[in-house]
Amino acid sequence: MTIKLKLLFIWFGVVPFLLSIAAFIVMNFIPDYLMISALTPLILGGFLAGIWVLRKPPKQGIIVFLFPLVYTAVLWAIFMLISGGFYGADAWLYYSIFHIALGPLYFLAMFMGEARLFLWAPLAYEFSFAAGICLAIFIKRVHPALKKKQLITALTAFVLAIGTGAAVQWHRSQTVLPSYGFQYGGGYSSTDLTPYEVTNPDNKLPKLKEKPTFTIATPDEMPVLDGAEAAYPVYSAFANTAYENIKDITEKKEVVTFTNTIYAYERLLSGEIDIYFGAEPSKEQQAMAIKEGKELVMTPIGKEAFVFFVNPQNTVNNLQVSEIQGIYSGKVKNWSKLGGGNDKIIAFQRPKNSGSQTLLEKIMGDTPIMEPLKEDVPEGMGGIMEQVADYRNYENSIGFSFRFFATGMNPNSNIKLLAINGIEPSPENIASGSYPFTATLYAITLKDNPKPTIQPFLKWMQGPQGQEIVEKIGYISLDQ
Repeated sequence: MTIKLKLLFIWFGVVPFLLSIAAFIVMNFIPDYLMISALTPLILGGFLAGIWVLRKPPKQGIIVFLFPLVYTAVLWAIFMLISGGFYGADAWLYYSIFHIALGPLYFLAMFMGEARLFLWAPLAYEFSFAAGICLAIFIKRVHPALKKKQLITALTAFVLAIGTGAAVQWHRSQTVLPSYGFQYGGGYSSTDLTPYEVTNPDNKLPKLKEKPTFTIATPDEMPVLDGAEAAYPVYSAFANTAYENIKDITEKKEVVTFTNTIYAYERLLSGEIDIYFGAEPSKEQQAMAIKEGKELVMTPIGKEAFVFFVNPQNTVNNLQVSEIQGIYSGKVKNWSKLGGGNDKIIAFQRPKNSGSQTLLEKIMGDTPIMEPLKEDVPEGMGGIMEQVADYRNYENSIGFSFRFFATGMNPNSNIKLLAINGIEPSPENIASGSYPFTATLYAITLKDNPKPTIQPFLKWMQGPQGQEIVEKIGYISLDQ
């Protein structure tokens, strides 16, 4: 037993540790090919170690050298079950402790976000080691001791463990998609907001026909604005029109900001901003305001449509409200049930407490919403985080958004807006209210905010000039 432990310590402790240091160095020199640069030293080193160890076949037989393969497979399966297959979970830190010989390699792998090495690094060495032994047996024509029963037991345990981990990974693949992450707005936005920034000399913000009837000249009196991504062009245009010398002021003071719905509500309640622009708050956000002892004042400033869209190749053009509830509850899983092709429905959602997700919850009523599709995305220092997946325009996918965002801010000719209950989300149907999912765009403030310019600013937004800007941006005015 002591001899076996000594062999394991040397060949699966000391040697892999030295090779992981070599891999660490190679990865730093060739960062663009992390997997290749990490695994190459382990594969070559493991293969040579396997040949070397059989220069004098151990009396205990070679079954002892198969134990690390089984150990790695079982350990990986256990941590896959614990983490649900999410490599960003803290549990993988403990996994790396159980594979401490590969510590240097795992450290860099976690730093660079290459979590696949948790499994493939030890397997690369262990399989190569076994391959080296097999080659040495073939060349030397030796017959080391090998008990068939032990071999079958080891192989069975290995296959079952790998199968278990693979099953967890497959299950996760049904709800988690590859990520392309956010690119804009410091990571808050999913589309480029540059065309609507007040500091952009070539911005697309609309201009009034005549001079504004309401302006604010003093920077300290300018309400700080924030809101939903889809509302950014509207409140940026309001500030661009009503705030005097806005371009110069924004270089010294933050008055037009964007941190998206979730963070903007928190900033409104904490007093960091004065006006939030977007759809109605979620139940959780309303509860948050009550908990903080704050009263929200919701001022309507425009109309919008909440739309569902699919790939143009999808033959479905219309959905009933009950069918949408069926899709997002998980009860309707195939397009053939809705008059489409025999394809699984990939239903995308938005993050909890976002404006569009709040409206989906309103549509669903008391019907529970299924778990959203997620994705693994890189975060600071090479870590991995999990978030709700953005829409992917697969032929069998469905997503939702606000009409202006989907067709104006982030136009995509490869999506098709669906009619709901046979009614198209056209400007006329939105204005008349006949489209079932007509939404209101609000400017939301706190009742106890003492800033004197807020109320006249809100009144101006609802007036002729404010409504002109709303229409020119692409929303529907209140008086239509």
